[in-house]
Amino acid sequence: MPILALDTATLVSSVALATNDTLLAEITLQTKKTHSELLMPHIVKLLDMAEVGKSDIKAVAVSIGPGSFTGLRIGLSTAKTLAYALNIPLVGVPTLSAMAYGCPVPGVILAPMLDAQKGNVYQALFEWQQGELKEIEPAIVIHVDDALEKLSQLDRPVILLGESAVMYREKIKQIGKNLIIAAPHIIIQRASSVAGLGHKLIAQGIQHDVMNLEPVYVRRSEAEVLWERRHGITV
Repeated sequence: MPILALDTATLVSSVALATNDTLLAEITLQTKKTHSELLMPHIVKLLDMAEVGKSDIKAVAVSIGPGSFTGLRIGLSTAKTLAYALNIPLVGVPTLSAMAYGCPVPGVILAPMLDAQKGNVYQALFEWQQGELKEIEPAIVIHVDDALEKLSQLDRPVILLGESAVMYREKIKQIGKNLIIAAPHIIIQRASSVAGLGHKLIAQGIQHDVMNLEPVYVRRSEAEVLWERRHGITV
């Protein structure tokens, strides 16, 4: 069952097409161009390269956050439109879970970290247990210094994934200890991981409503915070 997967949670734009056991095609690009410029042309090119017609796609999986507010909205709106137009299932895949899913290393803690602005990161912790990915701690917003200090105290090696692992590479290296920065082809989020986890969710009977699926932001946007300040609203 070919599944089309999208990941636009950060500056990385990634689309993939995969069955439950084969990655058919993937386009992953880090660029300054916006997702609105790249996403649909990449989907068209992906299907053409894989020689797969729109009618052959059986589901759409999309990364739903946390991450860039704009990127998440573009990815989700595109996924919803495709699922609705093709009348196929839609499944939302947590971004941090998908990143950890793409690094199947037992015996370590997986710590995907994405930029949450102002020195903060989105972070969740995972580990592989008997071939299954398990969430140890759910997604939170935490200052990067606090996150790294906490991770350095763990009694196992910690593999750091995500754009914040790149942003704070030197800080991580200075701490050393048990912190390991993932390899370049693993450190970024990829739609192939969204597809893999999407297949597992669908096999478990998990699907989401096209009209009601929303991004997982974890925190409010800067625009919302500024609006509330200007209007004297406290939360």
